[in-house]
Amino acid sequence: MTVSYRWTIVGLGALMGCVAIGAMFSLAVFLEPMAVDTGWSRAGISSAMTLNFLVMGVAGFGWGAASDRFGPRIVVLAGAVLLGLALVLASRMHSLLAFQLTFGVLVGISASAFFAPMISAVTGWFDTNRSLAVSLVSAGMGMAPMTISPFARWLITDYDWRFAMLVIGIGAWVLLLPAALLVRRPPAVPMPQSGAGPMAEPEMSARSALRSPQFLVLGLTFFACCAAHSGPIFHMVSYAIVCGVTPMAAVSIYSVEGLAGLGGRLLLGVLADRIGVKPILIGGLAVQALAIAAYSAIGELGQFYALAIIFGAAYGGVMPLYAVLARDYFGQQNLGAVLGAAGLLSSIGMALGPVLGGWIYDTFDGYAWLFIGSAIVGLGAVAIALAFPPVGQKALQPA
Repeated sequence: MTVSYRWTIVGLGALMGCVAIGAMFSLAVFLEPMAVDTGWSRAGISSAMTLNFLVMGVAGFGWGAASDRFGPRIVVLAGAVLLGLALVLASRMHSLLAFQLTFGVLVGISASAFFAPMISAVTGWFDTNRSLAVSLVSAGMGMAPMTISPFARWLITDYDWRFAMLVIGIGAWVLLLPAALLVRRPPAVPMPQSGAGPMAEPEMSARSALRSPQFLVLGLTFFACCAAHSGPIFHMVSYAIVCGVTPMAAVSIYSVEGLAGLGGRLLLGVLADRIGVKPILIGGLAVQALAIAAYSAIGELGQFYALAIIFGAAYGGVMPLYAVLARDYFGQQNLGAVLGAAGLLSSIGMALGPVLGGWIYDTFDGYAWLFIGSAIVGLGAVAIALAFPPVGQKALQPA
């Protein structure tokens, strides 16, 4: 296996993240037409996304531990099979409960099979430029609003939401199954770059890592960060439509947000390699919180675009940094389990936003309180992140 294959792994991780996360988050585009067609409440449909995140958290820990033991290829292959099946079945459901269970549970289980295994694999392939490599994988997730979401909107406009979801499910099989077969374990020792020597890694059990104060701060920051931005992301299209923006233009806001997230991942990844992960993470979290608060005071398309650039760059840029911190603190040996456990906490945070946002809209006939509350939670993430010890302090004492 050559050194250059590391970039193939990065590309595969980006593709899988784009398809898996794009398929799941496309529910934001399906929300309005599904509510009109079926009469289901926004809160009811949104709860499928809440189930996604709750199930992702639990399943992600299992998938991460499995990838540590059996390698990432078998895990992502299973996830690819299940993701396509889940979307195809969800497109055929005619009751809200059946849809919630099919889309919420099965999509959540399958989508979680890609994050921890592929991020862990990529960090194992890289010694230097690790933040950039992880950011590039995460950039695939940022591509979802510019690819899967507009594609879904086009299919819904020309056909209907059921046909659109069916096509996306079949497309997931077509793209992910061949990609999964190309995934390989990282070398036993990280491949050096530009003559750099291999980095020594601490030997530790997953149990010790998960009981450490470093993991506690990491997990709580990840939770608060995701709790802050999940509601605004999921309900952005519906909020823009409520403000008078046309449906296709509202989806374009989502796409601008994704494009900005792509740039933010690359920018913050490069800065983290040069300056350090902790200060860049804290700065990104602060910008995210301020951008969320600003959404409560806007209503025009141009304002949506401007804030989408700032918000997308901030939340997109910080997301890969948690995996880099985890690798720096805990090494490679049990990284899949560590990322899976951190993903569990982040998924709980992500689960809160969609259903609470739907409840806020149904109760108050608007989204203002969603953005205010989310901004407060975002500032809480900044406060928790300040407790991160310097990366050089790797002592793993149980909490």
